[in-house]
Amino acid sequence: MTPTDLNFLRKMIQDKSGIVLGDDKLYLFESRLTPVCQRQGLNDLGQLVQRLREKANSPLHAEVVESMTTNETFWFRDGAPFDALKEKVLPFLAGANQSTRKLAIWCAASSTGQEPYTIAMIIRDHFPQLASWQLQFLATDLSPRVIAKARAGRYTQAEVDRGLAPDLLKRHFSQVASGEWQVNENLRKMWEFRELNLLESWFNLGTYDIVFIRNVLIYFNTEVKSQLLMRVGKVLAPHGFLYLGGAESPLNLDSQWVRVHFDRAGLYRKLRSDEAPPKDPKSGRWPAVTV
Repeated sequence: MTPTDLNFLRKMIQDKSGIVLGDDKLYLFESRLTPVCQRQGLNDLGQLVQRLREKANSPLHAEVVESMTTNETFWFRDGAPFDALKEKVLPFLAGANQSTRKLAIWCAASSTGQEPYTIAMIIRDHFPQLASWQLQFLATDLSPRVIAKARAGRYTQAEVDRGLAPDLLKRHFSQVASGEWQVNENLRKMWEFRELNLLESWFNLGTYDIVFIRNVLIYFNTEVKSQLLMRVGKVLAPHGFLYLGGAESPLNLDSQWVRVHFDRAGLYRKLRSDEAPPKDPKSGRWPAVTV
C-alpha cells in the first residue's frame, strides 16, 4: 500500500468504529485484510483500497471494519471482575432493587458471548432468587458474525477450555457434536443479542444497573473515550455499576465516576451528589469508596 492508501484505511476504520491503529499495529492490515482480498478476488491491499474508494458504505466497508476488530475473549476473563459481581455487586443490587424486582445488565462489547454467559452462570448458580425477577439482559457488538455466534451459543472444545471449569461445562452446556458444545437454552434465553456500533445512536437503549464495557476504551482516542463514558453515565441507573478493563480508567476523562475497590475488578460507580471527586486526579489514585 502507498502511504495515501494506508491513511485512507486508518481514517475509514476510525470513522466507522472509533478504533485507532497506530504504527505499532501496521502488521494487522496485512494479516487481517489479506483474507478479505482473497475472498473478494483482489490481488493486494492496494486493489482493496481502490474498491473501497469506488463506493462508500458498501458491504465491503463493513467486512473490512469487522476484520480489523479484536474479538479476544474467554470465560471468567481476569477473574476479579466476576468475583466482585458475585460477592459485592449482585448482593447489593438484590437488596437495592427488591421493591421493583427488576435487574438490567448491558454487555456493550460482548464478542462471541463468553462474557454474557459467564454472568448468566453466576446468576443461575448463586442467585436463584433472581429467577422470578424481571431480567433485561442485552449483549451488543459491532460485528454481525460474532453476534450470530454468541446468539447460537455454540463453542468448540478449544473455546470451552479457555477458562471454563469442568463442572460448569457439565452443568450449563450440552454436547451437540464431536468436540462442540452449546450453552443450555435456559441461559441463552436470558440474553438479547443485538448488533450495535458504540459510535452510533443508543436511542431506546434503556437504563441498566450494570454496564460491562471491558477492554474496549483502549482502542479509542481520548475524545471518543470521554464521549463513551459520558453516554454510559446517561444509561446507567443512579445506583448502577460500570465495569472497565484492567488497563482502562475514567480518570482524567469523565469526572462523574469513582472507583469501587475490589481487587483488580475495574469497577466504578457514579459520583453521588454529596461526594467530591478525587482531590488529586493526576496522581492516578482513587479514594476508597463503598457501594
